[in-house]
Amino acid sequence: MKQNILKFLLATAILFSVGCKKYLDYQPQGALSASTLSTPEAADGLATAAYASISNDWWDAPITSMWEYGSVRSDDAYKGGGDISDQQQMDKYEQFYLVNASNNGAANFGFPGTWIRAYAAIGRANVALRALNGLTDAQLPKRKIRIGEMHFLRGHMYFLLKVMFRNIPWFDETTSNDDILKVANSLANDPLWEKVAGDFQEAIKDLPISQPGEPGRANQLSAKAYLAKVRLYQAYTQDESYNVTGIDATKMQEVISLTNDVISSGTYALNSDFAFNFLDGHDNSPESIFAIQYSINDGTVIGGRLNMSTSLNYFAGAQQYGCCAFHVPSQNLVNAYGTDVNGLPKFATFNDIALTDADLTTNGVTVDPRLDHTVGIQGHPFKYNPNLPYDHSWERLAGVYGGFGNMKDLQLATCACFKKLGPFYGTSVNMDIIRYADVLLMNAEAQIQTGNPAAALPLINQVRTRAANSTELLKKLDGTNPSNYKLSTYQPGVNIPAWDQATAFKALQWERRLEFATESPRFFDLVRWGIAAETLNAYFAKEKVRHPFLQNAQFTKNQHEYFPIPQDQIVFTNGLYKQNKGYN
Repeated sequence: MKQNILKFLLATAILFSVGCKKYLDYQPQGALSASTLSTPEAADGLATAAYASISNDWWDAPITSMWEYGSVRSDDAYKGGGDISDQQQMDKYEQFYLVNASNNGAANFGFPGTWIRAYAAIGRANVALRALNGLTDAQLPKRKIRIGEMHFLRGHMYFLLKVMFRNIPWFDETTSNDDILKVANSLANDPLWEKVAGDFQEAIKDLPISQPGEPGRANQLSAKAYLAKVRLYQAYTQDESYNVTGIDATKMQEVISLTNDVISSGTYALNSDFAFNFLDGHDNSPESIFAIQYSINDGTVIGGRLNMSTSLNYFAGAQQYGCCAFHVPSQNLVNAYGTDVNGLPKFATFNDIALTDADLTTNGVTVDPRLDHTVGIQGHPFKYNPNLPYDHSWERLAGVYGGFGNMKDLQLATCACFKKLGPFYGTSVNMDIIRYADVLLMNAEAQIQTGNPAAALPLINQVRTRAANSTELLKKLDGTNPSNYKLSTYQPGVNIPAWDQATAFKALQWERRLEFATESPRFFDLVRWGIAAETLNAYFAKEKVRHPFLQNAQFTKNQHEYFPIPQDQIVFTNGLYKQNKGYN
């Protein structure tokens, strides 16, 4: 699948240029005629090019890794960088200085740029759908499959926009260019979710269970997993002020049904080691349900189709790198990995004491092994290389953001997957959008919220068991563990008094944070659960003492749950788009 994307990318590149404001008027440009684009070969190529479009980004306006929007805006990470003003838009995101929609950088930078790139990808899927709909199955035997794939990709992009902006315009391949300019962002929350869900329902209908030999393509099971994700978000009903007003049991039952289909298929499984989700050589692993496909030195563009969305996050002082030390794990996150005498999270007291280098040793406080998979710690092997211990000297602005380093985003400079492009770095390691651990925890969450916490227990424990067993690659040169690992499964009546609905939901919320830390879901989880304001303001109250740069950080409930609609888009549509609540 990677090579198919790459071969077609150059041939279609000039067809899909899109202006920063004119993303709505999305038509192929160049010398090729409509008749040329309607051939079976061209339609199939347009579908392949749509895959490339979901990774057409850079760190300046990402549509792949959402670390700037879902991790830095949460209690998982600090912005990092050279100083507070380095990539100042991220400082505004982190501290919620989002006073209005026009103070957040250039129109094609940051979240306004993400809006543009996401709609460009949607436009490309729509172009492909128009071409595919004009053919017959006899002309293109895989036509229905390609149609299902385009619905999947479009649904993925609309999901991203929905969780970021909430009130977005929605249109499909049947909407004319003239009518696109008449589509407002006024569709109510639940009907808009139904539109997003509809794309995945169409994908499920048209896609096969698997696509052997082309693991990068969507299939019926990946569509079911993604529809489950949509329904999970939709199940937490919101009023127009973004308050969570209830839980839709019907939607939760659909989550259970869809994820049961994925689980019972036997197609996917947890990787034996947590590390394999973040290492070269394990692309399209059994845990990967849908992933962005990357490659290196493929002859298409300089360096290849690399992941550049995380290219700011390499260390500034490390010998093998040189820039830029963004996306730094927070003290709060490090503390969250501490475990009690029973090997369980310290739910109420985890953040009372800041864990330091002296605490995080072989004989120190007990911790979840996922800490060393996620966070660079003084003297601990960096990226599973015992000959390369993490060192504080790598930290670019130690006095402000220092203490710990990023791990999941990065690859060793010695990796064949690694490429330096100017001052930045990219890799060809795939980025998972949905992995099997997420399916297990989505099922567990829905079971809990429909009054069946007992069914969630083995699912959560399955994820914890894998984490507990993921220590072999973490060892130091002398064969010892760098930290004192102690992680246990939940055993009601043994290491935890009871497993009622409230206890199970708390355990689920913690498991999601520990499993997916710095992978981006954290902020969006807090919003859908309706606890963003209390969680983040409690985080700021403690962190601003430890890190004074957060002194004025404040999350405003009923506003900061979503980004503002980019002001340039409101201007471009002559006020057709209405601004989100709380922004002017």
